[in-house]
Amino acid sequence: MNTPVKLAAFGVGLLALFGAATGLGAVVGPVGAAADEPSSAGHDMGSQPGAGHQEQAPHEAAGAHLPAGLVVSEDGYTLVLDQPTLPAGAGVPLAFRIEGPDGHAVADYEVRHDEDLHLIAVRRDLTGYQHVHPEQDADGVWRVPLDLSPGSWRVFADFAASADGEDRVLGAELAVGGEYAPQPLPAPAAVAEVDGYTVVLDGALTAGEETELRFGISRDGVPVTDLESYLGAYGHLVALRQGDLGYLHVHPSDPPGGAAPAPGPNVGFATTAPSAGTYRLFLDFKHGDVVRTAAFTVTVGAHEEHGS
Repeated sequence: MNTPVKLAAFGVGLLALFGAATGLGAVVGPVGAAADEPSSAGHDMGSQPGAGHQEQAPHEAAGAHLPAGLVVSEDGYTLVLDQPTLPAGAGVPLAFRIEGPDGHAVADYEVRHDEDLHLIAVRRDLTGYQHVHPEQDADGVWRVPLDLSPGSWRVFADFAASADGEDRVLGAELAVGGEYAPQPLPAPAAVAEVDGYTVVLDGALTAGEETELRFGISRDGVPVTDLESYLGAYGHLVALRQGDLGYLHVHPSDPPGGAAPAPGPNVGFATTAPSAGTYRLFLDFKHGDVVRTAAFTVTVGAHEEHGS
């Protein structure tokens, strides 16, 4: 649709857009997945400076390849936005809480990648990606400023409550008022440029099969070999499925022979795409005291069974 969509009267009205939202990038809930679809945690998204990675949480074992973030509530934990509609602008304050099974805001969390909670915000057309770390008030409410453009957004809270220590990713819809002109997804490419850095993707995703993805980082043609630790890792990867914005479980690839990961130029991750389709990858890396994000569009093919 070429005509901008007026979103000044978001909120309940967004529900009427559900059936046509995939093309517009303005969707209220998951597309192609039931609202109560089980989700697997997607928190292990770092390429660790230290050896090894965390074990999967017990609730992941039956379907670790399924995307997370498709539900707002899981196992009694619920992501509650203080305001489901916000104005567009820079540094717009977002407030939310995680309610536990007792109905109260969760106050105690396990530290994951140096933080109690990670928040991912992305517009439905997969633009405007932000990976931020809110601060929690004494009353259990989390607060963080976001840079918001008009449109339908989804926010993901990635956390582990101390009560059970299990990693969870919950997602909620956020409407941002104003004229919304959805952007087309960039074409698939193996090279991304960001702030003078070139990031090259090596590897391809296949539906239903764990795949290793490696990212080579260089600057002005020179490999970067002094990446800085960011949140306890040399890189963080978030993968989102176009349409429902399913949040894939990503974990670091261990170097051969049990060696500690090197600070560049390559960082590796392993993940499983649950279905064929189009995905957007967001790689965060830190160099020169600045965190940058390289984004890639990838097309996932169907898994092919090979006879003997």
